[in-house]
Amino acid sequence: MQAELAKENLGLKIFDAYRPYRITEKMWQPKNVGFVADPAKGSKHNRGAAVDLTIIDLRTGQELEMPSAYDEFTDRAHRDYMAAPPQALANRAKLEDVMKRHGFDPLPSEWWHFDFHGWERFALMDIRLEDLSRS
Repeated sequence: MQAELAKENLGLKIFDAYRPYRITEKMWQPKNVGFVADPAKGSKHNRGAAVDLTIIDLRTGQELEMPSAYDEFTDRAHRDYMAAPPQALANRAKLEDVMKRHGFDPLPSEWWHFDFHGWERFALMDIRLEDLSRS
């Protein structure tokens, strides 16, 4: 994906990928249904099978305009939100297109979130990030 985007002087900026289960527990609030996974089921992030990201301009390092900010839990974050500026909609479509072509499914409520095909086959994990850095 990076090599493909680099042809346009673009790249990916990852906000969040693997997330220990204990973090999902801390993030959970019933008011965030649709935006934060219920710990009773666990998150695709807990399986290392989801990623939150955006596109950046490689020349400047700046994020491209999107319909909302990352982690903005409003209607503007939804993939079907169409009241954003045309360039923001085009950038969202570019991100979705490249991710889908490389095996990731978009989450309807968050333009930045993508699940890897077959995420179901990965077990929930609760490995602390500090422990991963020692591996």
